Amino acid sequence: MSRTFKIITLGCKVNQYESAFFKDTLQAAGWCQVSKNEKADVSIINTCIVTQKASYQSRQAIRQVIRENPEGLAAAVGCYAQVFQDELLGIKGLGLVIGNTGKKDILQILERRLQDVDSRVVSGPFLKGMVFDDLPVKGLTDRTRAFLKIQDGCESYCSYCIVPFARGPLRSLDPAKVIERLQSLRDEGRREVVLTGIHLGKYGVDLGRDIDLKNLLRMIGRVNTGLRIRLSSLEPTEIDQQLIDMMSTEGWLCRHFHIPLQSGDNRILKSMNRHYTSEQFSDLIQRIHQAMPIAAIGVDVMTGFPGEDQEAFERTFSLIDDSPVSYLHVFPYSPRKGTAAAGFPNQVDPKVIKDRARMLRELGQKKRTAFYASCLGEEFTVLTEGWHSAEKTMIKGWSDNYIPFVFSSSGLQQNNIVNVRAEKLGKGHVIGRPIDI
Repeated sequence: MSRTFKIITLGCKVNQYESAFFKDTLQAAGWCQVSKNEKADVSIINTCIVTQKASYQSRQAIRQVIRENPEGLAAAVGCYAQVFQDELLGIKGLGLVIGNTGKKDILQILERRLQDVDSRVVSGPFLKGMVFDDLPVKGLTDRTRAFLKIQDGCESYCSYCIVPFARGPLRSLDPAKVIERLQSLRDEGRREVVLTGIHLGKYGVDLGRDIDLKNLLRMIGRVNTGLRIRLSSLEPTEIDQQLIDMMSTEGWLCRHFHIPLQSGDNRILKSMNRHYTSEQFSDLIQRIHQAMPIAAIGVDVMTGFPGEDQEAFERTFSLIDDSPVSYLHVFPYSPRKGTAAAGFPNQVDPKVIKDRARMLRELGQKKRTAFYASCLGEEFTVLTEGWHSAEKTMIKGWSDNYIPFVFSSSGLQQNNIVNVRAEKLGKGHVIGRPIDI
């Protein structure tokens, strides 16, 4: 009989990608994936520790797996396992801890552990000069778009962030392999690919040969993969006018930036070890908006960082309110053991943090609605995902500028590019009308 497995994934798009690699690898070896409600020989929990809440959710998922299936092997994998092994080893019933440096060998590690050959912990340190782990994935089969991990590691050491300790040094997938992966995804029938990484804007710095993200995009454009390409998060200092101009003129490159702001107060930014000012951030957003008035501009913002007084919060709020931002991801600050900020004075009261986060989320909703409204009357290419509701009369999909669209259709349309005119606002989406070209 083949072994059975299931995967629980927490955290970022990179974790989702790596979980897809686990799935492909195990299935290729004859293992069978079971549903989340079934018992499995092995349950893999791909963990996250970017916030206290993420750490709690990871521990909660591990304990639930053990409680529901104490006879199976529970394996905690990833960032939590890389940085805080001792915390995980305190969970009774956890059978295996695999750090990020062991992910590429997950099949061999699991098989040896099931035979009681390997120890309970399989994790090694990050080494300077280590190369990118090539984890090929056929595509995330439950999505119309695919994610392609092309970069790993971070060396920025923002004072609040544990990620550099969890992900190690900067490393990148060779550009020729990037092109090869994109062509494979296209041949599988994918229409859109999201290029992702832990610090995507640093793509290529470890490869030399004048390789960077912009040159990679130029290579993709010359090959003409036929795919719609979307970029995941980029730092403000890594978006220059050339990249803005490229996005505004190349039809295959989605008009969508996601940019971490974190704070609109220069004193807080300096304390965070962020290397830009609020004025530079504001100028960048304005330049993107001038070049592409209906480009989506998503922003990460943190509130409650140590020393954030009312004036600092108000500067952040005003900067966002006055900028053509499309949506927000709001993160309440939580101290992470091992980071510099965990020991900073003037920690903010949790109740104040919660209240400020609520205000920012309300602002984010206002900005999102205003962005959708600004796009009414315009035409968009929408990648369809399937039926919007049980009535099966409306199709849902996403435009290149990251607007969720709904439009009427007499038949199922999935994984198609459809030209749609934005006509009116719906609840959390835009209602459109297909256009015959």
